[in-house]
Amino acid sequence: MTASSATVAPAARTRTGGPREDGPKILEHVLGWTFVVVVAMFVTQLGLM
Repeated sequence: MTASSATVAPAARTRTGGPREDGPKILEHVLGWTFVVVVAMFVTQLGLM
């Protein structure tokens, strides 16, 4: 590691495609719960529970 690369601020780094900290959190929650409900409906319809 060189001296110039050690002083690079974390905000100046290139994004790697990971999850963003900003964004529509409510949409993520709604879609997540919708997925849970749909899976629960399939499980009950198939008689697995």
